Parts: sequence; C-alpha cells; structure tokens
Amino acid sequence: MPSPLILVNLKTYKEGMGNRAHRIAQAAQMVAHETGVSIGIAPNYMDLHPLCHHFTVPVYAQHVDGYEPGAHTGHITVDAIRSAGAAGSLVNHSERRLTLADVEASIRALYAQKLISVVCSNNEMTSAGAAALAPDYVAIEPPELIGSGISVSKANPDIIRRSVSAVHSVNPKVKVLTGAGIQSGECVRIAVDLGTDGVLLASSVVKAQEPDTVLRDLASKL
Repeated sequence: MPSPLILVNLKTYKEGMGNRAHRIAQAAQMVAHETGVSIGIAPNYMDLHPLCHHFTVPVYAQHVDGYEPGAHTGHITVDAIRSAGAAGSLVNHSERRLTLADVEASIRALYAQKLISVVCSNNEMTSAGAAALAPDYVAIEPPELIGSGISVSKANPDIIRRSVSAVHSVNPKVKVLTGAGIQSGECVRIAVDLGTDGVLLASSVVKAQEPDTVLRDLASKL
C-alpha cells in the first residue's frame, strides 16, 4: 500500500453496516480519488464481499484466523477473505486480542496468500514484539484512548515516537500506523511527522453524518 494510509475500521457500529457501509466506502473512494491519499476500509464480514466488488478502495477484514480450510466452524480463514476480494486483514485488534502464536499464524497465512497484515499493539514493547513477526504494518493504539475523542497524536505523541523507534529497530521494513482518537487532518499530520505511515481510526468517520467531509479533512494536510 502507498503511504500514508488512512484505514477506517467500521467495527460493528450500526452506522457502519449495510447501506451505510456502502456510503462510507463511496466517500472513501471519492476522497481518495480527489486527494491521491490511500484510504482503506475494514467492514464487518457481512459487508466484506459486496464492498470489495463495488468499490476500488482496498478493503480489509477486521480479523482473520491462521487456519487452513477445513473443520474449523466459526473461524475466518485467509482463503475466505481472499475469495471475498479483501486486500488484507487487521490482526490482534484491542477488541479481538489473540495469543502470540495465533498472531504469528495469522501473519503467516496472510503472507502466503500475498495479503496485507496490520497487527495492532498497545505500547512500544508489544509493537517491537509484533515487528519481529514481520507483518506489513504494526498499528499502535493505546487502549485507553480508543473511542475517547482524545487524539493519541496530541495526548501521547511520545508513545508514537517510541513505537516507531521500537518497530524499526527490530525490522525497518515494517510500516507503522497509529490510532485512538484520530479525528482531524491535524491529528494525521502530527502522526506522519512523528514517523508513522498513516492512521487507523473508526468512530470519527463511521459515526459522522457526512463521512466524506471528515475524510477530506483527514487527508487535507497530507
């Protein structure tokens, strides 16, 4: 993926399902075309296939398991999201934590299918540990700021600096995203200036009455 990346996680918000998910994807596609900024979305599983096939923006799964196809009822395989058209997947989001072994299995399965892995972490130590597994991205999100409306870029810029340093000291090829409370173009600009390759965010776009307006603002200073 080109940098910087704005990746919007639709989670399971009602405002991010069905027709509303299509509206957000359409807004992301329009703003990406207008600005040249790479914008991706991570919808719930029910919307994954239709969004992949109706829009040109990269679409990510919110979680994937490192299982081969087979007798694994209730799990989501990489083969399934690839068949749906996904560009990659989030792994180990703070709302879907995994064991270290499961994180590694998911990354390996995504790599084998040439899909993008975005591994979430909550501090610089776990960011360094994630980098050792060689994902495409590590996304640092202090859990206390997720959904708070308080931007990590302004409230705790040091954790961004330390995480970027920790990741690149382990594996300089791994890109870094930052998230939690990101809500404006200024937040995104600060994050990029601190060394990240973009942002991971959710509610500020998903719950907005006019998601295209918010996305334009997020991309405005890049």
